[in-house]
Amino acid sequence: MLNKESIISFFKEKTIRPLGFREIVSLMRLSHSERRALKRLLREMIKDGEIVITRKGLYGPSEEMNLVTGYFDAHRDGYGFVVSEKPGERDIFIPSRWTLGAMDNDRVICRIENWHKREGRIIRILERANSRITGILDVTKTACYVRPRNKAFPFDLYIAPKYRGGARNGDTIVAEIVSYPTDNRPPSGKVLKILKRPEDPRSEVEAIVEELSLPQRFPKNIHNEAKLLSQTTAQDTLLKRKDLRNLSTVTIDGERARDFDDAISIKLFEHGYRLWVHIADVGFYVGWNSAIDKEARKRGTSIYFPEKVIPMLPKELSEDLCSLKPKLERRAFTVEMDFDRNGERLNARFYPSLIKSDERMTYTSVRKILVDQDTHKRRRYDYLLQEFELMNELCGILNSRRLERGSLDFDFPEPEVLLDLQGMPEAIIRSERNLAHLIIEEFMIAANEAVAEYLQSKEIPCLYRIHEEPDPMKIDEIMKFIKPLVKLRKKSLGPDDFSQLLVEIKGTTGEEIINYMVLRSLKQARYSPINVGHFGLASKSYTHFTSPIRRYPDLVVHRILRDVLIKKNLSDKKIKELEKILPDISFHSSKMERLADEAEKAVTDAMKVWFMRDKVGEEYEGRVVSVTPYGLKIRLKDSYVEGFIHVSYMIDDFYQYNERNLSLVGRNTGRIFNLGKEVKVRVDKVDMEEREIVFGLS
Repeated sequence: MLNKESIISFFKEKTIRPLGFREIVSLMRLSHSERRALKRLLREMIKDGEIVITRKGLYGPSEEMNLVTGYFDAHRDGYGFVVSEKPGERDIFIPSRWTLGAMDNDRVICRIENWHKREGRIIRILERANSRITGILDVTKTACYVRPRNKAFPFDLYIAPKYRGGARNGDTIVAEIVSYPTDNRPPSGKVLKILKRPEDPRSEVEAIVEELSLPQRFPKNIHNEAKLLSQTTAQDTLLKRKDLRNLSTVTIDGERARDFDDAISIKLFEHGYRLWVHIADVGFYVGWNSAIDKEARKRGTSIYFPEKVIPMLPKELSEDLCSLKPKLERRAFTVEMDFDRNGERLNARFYPSLIKSDERMTYTSVRKILVDQDTHKRRRYDYLLQEFELMNELCGILNSRRLERGSLDFDFPEPEVLLDLQGMPEAIIRSERNLAHLIIEEFMIAANEAVAEYLQSKEIPCLYRIHEEPDPMKIDEIMKFIKPLVKLRKKSLGPDDFSQLLVEIKGTTGEEIINYMVLRSLKQARYSPINVGHFGLASKSYTHFTSPIRRYPDLVVHRILRDVLIKKNLSDKKIKELEKILPDISFHSSKMERLADEAEKAVTDAMKVWFMRDKVGEEYEGRVVSVTPYGLKIRLKDSYVEGFIHVSYMIDDFYQYNERNLSLVGRNTGRIFNLGKEVKVRVDKVDMEEREIVFGLS
């Protein structure tokens, strides 16, 4: 049978060099009708990066020709890295002269030119990640260009006079890319929209949504389909739903949460603890390839801003029908797990359920009950106190067990924007991560591991959440910086030593800086149909199952698990369908996750600028959190705000960058600025357009 698998098998077993089309037909002994099918399949495989066609028209499998398929991670200085789609492979460094005009997040094929240096050249761009660019229009006497806001785009976009659309010099515009950059030609585009200058933080958020081409309103047919689902009283079929309405159950979320996709129950038994993790049964309502499913797959994830959410699912589902609201009957998918007194999981069971949450708890209220021993809160929830104490107990055991096996415990401060009634930022603070957060994290990790291990044991295709080991070269690099900051027991570090390192630096002055550097050395977690484990969690098998309201991969895993529970063994046809679609879903979901992170960071940065806009000239205490050849990034002590001091503004001396210990050193004074150094700074400029805060040394 002629299919993609048989073609790959043919190349691996029968050939030692690239072949022409006629040679393939002859060697595979194909009929006339099969020749047409071969042409179609080869076109699809070239598009997917599985097969490469040379300049002479010869075909060959990419992995046999020193070729790597992945996405391009671009740097503002022009170079970048190709992150392989195949898990476990090191990134390929791409010099600026060999990028072929690839842009950030483009899906590409690169050829490895130097195996020792892991250096390569991009030879084909399979899929463009960006069709639009937002930036400032520069009009000169000879030409018109757009300066992209995204610093990962190391070029300007040429705009022909007929494509200016009435835009003027200095306007912030959205431009469509008409022709993409090549090695010898800059990109060009046309103005689609002139953006109004934001008048307040709300309009700033809308501008960022526009800049990143994020989806906003759902199409009318999606709302219509969602309303029909909310009106339906469809009965469960094929798989019996377990009635857990009488089981004490709570949700624990942030104060501003509206979509509750997980709830928990716990009891003490002779063997130890029984934990129920109930997850909203979105898959019951949203089937494969329905209109809602296609829209959710395109969005990939919900995006959260301080006062706004761009949901993956329409509100009829995300905030109502699927949300595990208190006192209401809700369909759920439950993971029931037994743990012994040492936290070892004894077994796990999976089934659809019917639950009724007793209370909608917040992280703050649970902290007050368990940590602060707040009398009022404990009296208010006295009928649940035993459950909360058991959650605390089991959480501590699971957390200790996870850290012992080598899981990395980053306690990173994250900024939280507090808005006043008019939507203006009144404070930027360090967000709280308390015991209640830890309880939910541990229980969700346990459920995700249980589901992943079960599906893997059944040898069923699945979407895994993978996190690869760090590149050995990056470990060597951070060792240069860590040694001057803290004394280590070991002279060298391996990936298995990271967990102990984080324990050793706990409470030291360099803790946050070293945490940040270790995190930078790690690869980004992503989705993949190939399981290579999760390095950061020290987990051999991990997936995302616990947030199907806001993450598309979780919804996919729900459907796969449901099929396995119903059919016991999936048909060969179903397995092949999954093997065909899962690579594309994993790649797209990872890409949309990165876009969501970028959007959330952009909004937070914008809120910081609005918060500081009237503070020019004021002085603050801060500390150095990043050192580059260009200058210093400073974080203020009193508020979680960062700004930059360019080296050209450090006028008391000539400063040189010391790459070995990541510092700027004064040539004459010997004054040193390194990571963690406390400094006094002055707010010199707040650039609203670039969303940057510029500091000067006091």
